[in-house]
This record gives sequence, structure tokens and C-alpha cells, in this order.
Amino acid sequence: MLDQFLAFSEKYISGFHIPAIRVSDIVEMLLIAVVVYYVMAWMRRTKAWSLLKGLLVILAFFLIAAMFNMSTILFIAEKSLYVAATAFVVILQPELRRALEQLGSKNLFSGLITSDVNRAGEYSDHTIDEIVRAAFAMGRVKTGALMVLEREQTLSEYEKTGIRVDAAVSNQLIINIFEHNTPLHDGALIFRNDRIVSATCYLPLSDNPNLSKALGTRHRAGVGISEVTDALVIIVSEESGKVSVASGGELYNGLSQEGLREKLDPVRVKKSDENKRGLRNRVKGEKDAKKA
Repeated sequence: MLDQFLAFSEKYISGFHIPAIRVSDIVEMLLIAVVVYYVMAWMRRTKAWSLLKGLLVILAFFLIAAMFNMSTILFIAEKSLYVAATAFVVILQPELRRALEQLGSKNLFSGLITSDVNRAGEYSDHTIDEIVRAAFAMGRVKTGALMVLEREQTLSEYEKTGIRVDAAVSNQLIINIFEHNTPLHDGALIFRNDRIVSATCYLPLSDNPNLSKALGTRHRAGVGISEVTDALVIIVSEESGKVSVASGGELYNGLSQEGLREKLDPVRVKKSDENKRGLRNRVKGEKDAKKA
């Protein structure tokens, strides 16, 4: 085994040398680094990030096969390369289309990455409090609700299926949206960075056979979106009034207010970041006041 590793090292590593570096080479490396940085930032908010981690595991496996000269595995890898490339494009077709659309947008760079004081998928204490109040107020009167909190992976694909709201979060607004016989009560409500962005959104249903047959479409939709994204979903049952949370394909049923707050803790903005965000908003307000 050691001999095989040394032979591999001698073949691929021993001949490595550092060429003469010109100014144009440095500029080229910087440009490539910037492109890779923004591509990775884009991938982190899409399904491509999970797919990339899986590909790295497969590449590590093939690297080990190359080190020990496992010819059959290398033959399979070579023949499946083109099929894998095609599958990659097919799987990421919606994300790739959206990225190409952004190339002509003036907000390309701001859309690809967020600043430290406005991280995707983080919510203030005020937003968390308003959501918890609304959930249990609706639970007491058995008003069904489905609320999706976006995290790192974007939900814009599902956001487009609903009606744009773009409003500040308040428990009164949430309750009013899900009130029976109102235009926006059916479907899911999507939150992003302390804003309600869209209502009446359609979500994919889970086909997990382990879910209770007593659960309705609302619960299956909540679990479904948590299976395909990293979103955190709050579900209020119309039949029992119980409040549940779906995360990572798992359903946590019949939570108390304390239990719900605990489940929402991963998306709560850290105090230091909240202070920075508040300072930035104050500075922005002062600048707007001076302009006025």
C-alpha cells in the first residue's frame, strides 16, 4: 500500500514546479478568485451546495481509486463523466436559469451575497415574537396556517407561485392573512430577513410513508419544503389548533410556546449582529432625513 502511494506521488507530485510569475498572471488569478468566490456564494443559497458536497465525496473516492490503480472503478468513472455532467445541468436547471437572468441585472453582486449585518436566514427577536404570538393566537381559534422561514437556500422558486406582499412582520397582519374566507388565507406565507415576502405560495408535498395518515395537506407541504430546502416551517393545525415545526424533513408536533421558540432559535439573529443591523438602519435613517 505504501509503495502504491509513493508511486502515485512520484508520478503526479514530484514533477510539480513553480513557474515564473508575471503581473498578468497575478491579475488572472485575482479575476479567477473573484469569479469562484461569487459562484460559491451563489451555490451556497441553492441546491447546488448540497450537490457539490456529494460530488466532493465521489471525487475523493475516485482519487483513492487512482492512487491504488483500481482500473475497473476508473473505467466506470471515465465512462460516466459525460452522463454526470448532463445530470448536473438537468438537476440545477432552475438555478442556472435564474443565475443567467441575473447576469443582466444591475443588482447581480448584491443578489449573490449578503452583508454581515444582513445575513440570509436570520430573524430579529421582534420577528420571532410576532410569529410565535400569531401562531398560538391562531391555534386557540383553530385557524390553519403554514409559515415558511427562509434560511440560506433561497425560496424564490416557491415565492413566485404566490402573491407578493413585502411587508413588515406583525402578528396582526399574519392573523389577518390566514383568516378564513380572505383572499390570501390559502397556501403558505414566506418570510425572508424580517419581512413577509409572499403569500398563498404552493409547496411540494412530502411522500414520506412514515408520516401519520391523520396529517393533512398542510402538514405534508410543510414537511415537503423542509425536505428539499433548509427552510424552517411553522404549521398550525386547523383541526386541533396544535402548533408544529418541520425542519430537515422531520415534524415536531404539538409544541408549546417555549418549545416553538427553542425550534426557532437557530434562525434568531445574534445580539452582536442585531446591534450592527440597528446601527446601520439608524445611520441610513439619518442620511435619508438629511436628504429630505
